Amino acid sequence: MPRYPNRKPRGRRPRKPLKPLDPARLEEFAVAYVARFATSAAKLEKYLLRKLRERGYTPDASENWLAEDAARASDEASLEAGRARIGELVERFVEKGYVDDDQFARSRAGSLLSRGYGARRIEQTLRHDGIAEEVRDAHAPQRAEARQAALALARKRRFGPFARGGPNGDIEDGLLPEDRDFAANEERRKLRDKQLAAMLRAGHEFADASAILDFRNEAEAEEWARGDDDA
Repeated sequence: MPRYPNRKPRGRRPRKPLKPLDPARLEEFAVAYVARFATSAAKLEKYLLRKLRERGYTPDASENWLAEDAARASDEASLEAGRARIGELVERFVEKGYVDDDQFARSRAGSLLSRGYGARRIEQTLRHDGIAEEVRDAHAPQRAEARQAALALARKRRFGPFARGGPNGDIEDGLLPEDRDFAANEERRKLRDKQLAAMLRAGHEFADASAILDFRNEAEAEEWARGDDDA
């Protein structure tokens, strides 16, 4: 039985429509976004388009706007005008250097490399950020950088030679065969497969991931990462 049977349920108050965007307010959103976040032109455009869908657009600012104005601001003609305005705004921000895809890609790629991500993940991330193919290619990691990133991830996650007890973990109290016959130990093989999958998900090449997991000690892995051979 309800605690207060005679009390009427409270209804939610109708939500007041958001004031439509006008050119000045749209630019304010853009300025605030680039001031707060490192961004690409595509990411800025995506953000502004989301605001446009939420609020609609009117070319004329008005303090005394009505709910009818909000409805009218969301019709297709108004939204098309808003999309055109956003395109002009993003183009102007690029021309003024407020948004620089090349600089963004360089910073993004460097950050991902330092965190241990490989070339594939970097390319996917930059593509998702709307970076053009030629810019993505220009900031693809070099061979030595890719190896250093693989080393960083293995060290961070304690994979392979960085695991306690030797390569691929301290299994059986570290009593692992010295002949590196990984298939001889089923538990070891499963752990190696799990680590290999994690390296591949992080964007590393299969050959690099396999190599770093199979080194007997940290010194071998570090020497490989410094080298430029194909081993």
